[in-house]
Amino acid sequence: CYYAIDVTVQCTLDGQFVVVVSENVTLPPLDLGSIQLDSSSPSCSPVTSLSSFVMYQFPVSACGSTVQVSGGNVTYQNTMSAAITVSSGPEDSITRDSVYKMFFQCTYSGSQDVQVEAEVYTVAPPLPVVEQGPFDLELVIATGIITGFNALSFPCPDPSYTSYYVDADYPVTKMLRDPVAVEVHIMNRTDPNLVLTLGGCWVTPGPSASSQPQWSLLVNGCPNTGDNYLTSLVTVDRFVFELFAFVDPVAQQALAEKILIYCVAAACYPSATDPCTRSCPARSE
Repeated sequence: CYYAIDVTVQCTLDGQFVVVVSENVTLPPLDLGSIQLDSSSPSCSPVTSLSSFVMYQFPVSACGSTVQVSGGNVTYQNTMSAAITVSSGPEDSITRDSVYKMFFQCTYSGSQDVQVEAEVYTVAPPLPVVEQGPFDLELVIATGIITGFNALSFPCPDPSYTSYYVDADYPVTKMLRDPVAVEVHIMNRTDPNLVLTLGGCWVTPGPSASSQPQWSLLVNGCPNTGDNYLTSLVTVDRFVFELFAFVDPVAQQALAEKILIYCVAAACYPSATDPCTRSCPARSE
C-alpha cells in the first residue's frame, strides 16, 4: 500500500525490494519519468506509475544491487537516481529539475527481516555565477615617465604602469602639460572574472567630488571631446591626461591650487552579450 509519504522502502520475507517514491520528495516536484536504478534492464522498470508516485518491486539481488556479508548478516543495497533535463541556449545551459539520489538497503539474518534503512542524498544546487559581495576601488597614479607622449596619438603609448606613488608622496607636484597616468582597480574581490569599467572621471580643486569648478577627463568612459588635449585611454581602467590649471573667471589667470581626481566606476561581468568593453569615437587632429 502507498501511504502518501515521500519515500517508502520495504524488504519482504521472500527477498523483494519494494520502493515507492512520491513526486513531492523534491522541490520543484520530481520528474518521476526520469527515475532509474543502477541497472538499465527492462525488468527494473516501475511496476506502478501514476502522476503522483511510482513503485518499484524487484528481487534484492537484481537491478544492479550489491551484496555485503558480515557476521551472519547479508545486506543488499541499491541506488535510485533521477536524471535532469538540460536546456541549451546560445550562451549557456540550464535546468529546472531537482537533483535526486537515494541509497537504500535491506539486511537479512536467516529468514527474518531486520533493520531497514533508507537514506536520501540531495545534492546542493550550484553556487550562482554572479552574487553580491564586497570589494574596494582604488585610484592610483603611476610614476613611470612617458616618452614621446602625444595626446592625439592613438593608441596611447603604454606609460609602463610598473610603479605608483604611495600615500607619503602626495600631493604630487607636476608641471603644466606633464602626463599624469591614472589607474583605477578593484581590490579585495572574491571573483577573478570581474572587470572594472570607468564611467566619468573629472578633476576639481575642491575637497569633494561635487566641488566646483570641475573639468571632465572621461565622459561615459570616453575622452572628453571638448578638451584640446584629449585624454588618452590605455585600457578600460587606465588613462593618461596632460596636467592643467584652473583659471580664475575674473582675473583670467591660472590658479595655483591642488587638484583632485575623481572617477565613477562599475564592476562588469563579461559575457557573450556584454564583453565589458567600450567603443569610443575615433580621434581627429
